[in-house]
Amino acid sequence: MSLSKWLKSYRASKRWQRELNAFRKGGYKPWTAGYETYKWDNIEKVISSSASFYEMLGTERFGYRIDERIVEYGWFFEKLTTGPAMMLDAGSALNHRITVDHEKIKNKKLFISTLAPEGTAFWKLGISYVFEDLRSTCFREKVFDCIGCISTIEHIGLDNTFFYTRDQSKNENSPEDYLPLVDILYSLLKPGGSLFLTFPFGKAKNHGWFQVFDAAMVSSLVQRFQPLRHTEEIFQYSGDRWHLSSREEAKDAACFDINVQKTYDPDYAAFSRAVACLELVR
Repeated sequence: MSLSKWLKSYRASKRWQRELNAFRKGGYKPWTAGYETYKWDNIEKVISSSASFYEMLGTERFGYRIDERIVEYGWFFEKLTTGPAMMLDAGSALNHRITVDHEKIKNKKLFISTLAPEGTAFWKLGISYVFEDLRSTCFREKVFDCIGCISTIEHIGLDNTFFYTRDQSKNENSPEDYLPLVDILYSLLKPGGSLFLTFPFGKAKNHGWFQVFDAAMVSSLVQRFQPLRHTEEIFQYSGDRWHLSSREEAKDAACFDINVQKTYDPDYAAFSRAVACLELVR
């Protein structure tokens, strides 16, 4: 490593540590200074650990005051196969250095489909980007071995101008559009291919820019896909940790939306209090 690269790495490491310390000293309050660093530090430890995701899940302070990404990524990388594959990231949840550098991603031909360009891109790693509405995708049928759709389907048909694009045509209120998207994702998979799907779960509610899915909505989604086989897991945040739950246990789970609610709840939940993670095999 050259001296300039070493200095850059050293400075980044020191800055990372300062941000972690600031978040801890601030009382571990979600979305305050240092939160994103704390969150990604924990995610990296989970997805790079030699221990399985399920060994860590539910242990003391697992994902303490971290949003659902900690379990979504943990579950996703636990389930993803190690071999080479044609892979679609539907929604750009993998568009981060920590995730694209993962060993299970490096040997895959990765395409990222998202509404609009983002501040970070890894085209030098051979990752391809397509900026589109997934409901009118440019991809041909039966091209992908696997699709990751991580916390994306809950935004389909809703107000995507809130965060993701300036295109006013994407300010919608069609909450049932998640079902036609299921048809499209099915069509993009090769027979035997897997769709990895995650979204907020609990008491159904349309928040304008995303929605929470209840048990009936999950069942309608699975029925629409008609999988050869599938697995479903519900994860819930309570107390000081994320843990394995069930539809029944998490049926009343609600989200804390920092964009609307400016005061924390007693549990200091960062966002979703429950999330559904499904693997659907075509």
